[in-house]
Amino acid sequence: MANPRVRKIADRIQVIVAEMLERRIKDPRLGFITITDVRLSGDSQHATLYYTVLGEAEEQAATAAALESAKGVLRSEVGKQLGMRLVPTLAFELDVIPEGARHLDEVLAKAREADEAVAAAREGAQPAGEADPYKKPREVVEDVDDEDDEDE
Repeated sequence: MANPRVRKIADRIQVIVAEMLERRIKDPRLGFITITDVRLSGDSQHATLYYTVLGEAEEQAATAAALESAKGVLRSEVGKQLGMRLVPTLAFELDVIPEGARHLDEVLAKAREADEAVAAAREGAQPAGEADPYKKPREVVEDVDDEDDEDE
């Protein structure tokens, strides 16, 4: 969707569908839904609407069925408000980005706990070897007294 016109149409479709779902579609199967993104094909013939639903899998399935049954009404309203000669077909897909974000949060929380465990084990620990384990260059100390004795 590099074309700015296509992006504007996609944004407008998102607003129209969201308002329709909020105000005019009165299906009891429709859960707490949010339209997160709209992807429009380059020729503006196919629109894929991504949505999230607050709830469990059964609420998501019921919302998917409600969206499928309301697809015709939504498409006709999109056509009326956009005033386009060819109205794009609408396809609804459940957005999986929030699930991925939740998984990443869980992984980060586990890593944070592991870091805290390592820091707790490090408290009060003593080094295994010397206090300063790094090798240093040897210092050559010349005995001034020995040289004076040899010269005599």
